[in-house]
Amino acid sequence: MTDLDPPLRRYLADLVAAARDVLGDDLVGAYAAGSVGLGAYQPGRSDVDVALVCADALDLGRRQELVARLRHEALPCPARGLELVVYRREVAHSGTPEPGFEVELNTGARMPFRATWAAADRPAEDGLFWYGLDRSILHQCGYALLGPPAAEAFADLSPADLRRLLTDALRWWLALPTPPGDGPAPGAEDAVLGACRSLVRVRHGVWLSKVDAGRRLLADGRPVDATDGGATADPTGGATADLIERSIAARAGGPPPSGPEARAFQRGVLDEISR
Repeated sequence: MTDLDPPLRRYLADLVAAARDVLGDDLVGAYAAGSVGLGAYQPGRSDVDVALVCADALDLGRRQELVARLRHEALPCPARGLELVVYRREVAHSGTPEPGFEVELNTGARMPFRATWAAADRPAEDGLFWYGLDRSILHQCGYALLGPPAAEAFADLSPADLRRLLTDALRWWLALPTPPGDGPAPGAEDAVLGACRSLVRVRHGVWLSKVDAGRRLLADGRPVDATDGGATADPTGGATADLIERSIAARAGGPPPSGPEARAFQRGVLDEISR
């Protein structure tokens, strides 16, 4: 992790030290996930995603103490915010599609604060598919800050569970409101590239960053046909290739695609994954 900018590297070291102060020997692993693990962290844009692994279940008092020590007001996050999830070792090893977390913390200068003590406390409309997918990503490319390699600490999902959670995720994204009309819709590029990442995982069996996933689909020569939801052998990819290219450019400051374009692409990806 020597290529990380110094503020992020220091923050991750301080986070692990604070977690050890609270959990002691019960802390058996700490892993950078998300954009950090995928090698796509962008200062000022990305979140910091961290998964902690504990030996046993945590009582409410220790969960609350951990949140108090790690929230932004106590340990300032240099990124948009911290998304932290704590799992028991047996859950991390299980490959379960269920959430199974001990505590979840979202905190940061530009992120709404949330502390959740159990999956049952999380609003159903926020989705419960995130955790199994995140652990699958951790299995492949999590970066160990403490403990054994992530591939040993986290089991992957079964193919059937993977497809089900990816389908749930795409349906969740499609249910979000989007601006009407054909004008640029902020966030539509993330919707397109997130769908690219899901499709690359199914087609090629690997997790990539959103931008790298978009590039991988362009290299496939058969991007999703967003007009009828099927795959096409058109090597140029037509309008779909252009949509992916514009979405990648939007990550670097270009205009995002429109909401209807993003939705059409997501529906095409959902159709292929569902099959």
